[in-house]
This record gives sequence, C-alpha cells and structure tokens, in this order.
Amino acid sequence: MRVIAGSAKRLQLKTLEGMDTRPTTDRIKETLFNMIGPSMYDCIFLDLFSGSGGIGIEALSRGAREAVFVENNPKAMACIKDNLKFTRLEGRALTMTRDVMNALYQLEGEKTFDFIFMDPPYDRGLEKTVLEYLAGSELVYEDTVIIVEASKETDFSYAESLGFVITREKIYKTNKHVFLERAGKEEIC
Repeated sequence: MRVIAGSAKRLQLKTLEGMDTRPTTDRIKETLFNMIGPSMYDCIFLDLFSGSGGIGIEALSRGAREAVFVENNPKAMACIKDNLKFTRLEGRALTMTRDVMNALYQLEGEKTFDFIFMDPPYDRGLEKTVLEYLAGSELVYEDTVIIVEASKETDFSYAESLGFVITREKIYKTNKHVFLERAGKEEIC
C-alpha cells in the first residue's frame, strides 16, 4: 500500500499483519481520490474505522488541512501513527484509539467535517448505526460528503429516511463506495 499523490507521493505505508483490517487497494483508492481529489485542499477529513490510515493519509497528502483517524484496535492505531510519522503528516492529524461511536460523541461540538469516510467491517450494519447518528449530528453540515466503503450487497435503501441522499455509487469487483449528502441541499446553477 502506498500514497498515490501529493506531498507523500509513492511512500510505502505499513499495514497490519493478518485479516483484522482490509486495506483499501491502491487501485480503488486512486479511483476514489480521482472523484474527490479536487475538493481535498484545505478540507477537514474524518477517517472512521481507519485500519492502517491509508485513506486519511492520502487526504492529508493531497492537501487536507486536518484529518482525524478513529480506530479501536491499538495495534492498528500504532500502525497509523507510524505511517503518519513516516509521511511527515502527523502535525495535521488527530488520532483517537476508541470505538467509533464514542469518538463521534467526543468530537460533537468540536469539529465539523467536509468529508467523512468510513470502512467498517462488512455486513454487520455498523455503517447504518453511524449514519443514524450523523443524521442529527453537528459534525455534518449541508456540504459534508459521507463516503461508505461496503460490500456490494450492503443495502442503503434506508438512507432517505435518515435525511440523506445517495449522490453517487461506485461499484468494484467485491465492494462499493456509496456517497451520501444531506437531503435538501440547494443546488447553485
């Protein structure tokens, strides 16, 4: 796994041994950032279920002002911290070794995010729990883009009832990225 573009371009990142995390492949990460990359500069990025931190580090490398990494596994968080130090991006990062829901409660009232990325363990419904929370949260404003990496089979038909609209869906061989925003956003012509 490597950083695709930006200030840390081509630097190899550590990943956690074993099957506890599923690092997003370079090809999928490149596709994702080709879609959102132009909006990265000076944004505030939240990386939930961070794993080894590859997505948040890519955002920082491409000019994000700040990235918050939330990961419950202490070994994975040590990997994130090593990767941040290696890429010299630790000065713009906040790391939180805790459960995602606890981290969201703690961040409430402190920050508002331009992008929220989550890659929870597949097929456990964790993305729905997080979206239910974010539906009424001040962490999200009308221009926040929420991106969920999920299995291809994951159903998001409930999103509208939470006040979100799916603006885009990118399907890969085994998984997908679902882009959500608050419903009712005014479009500027």
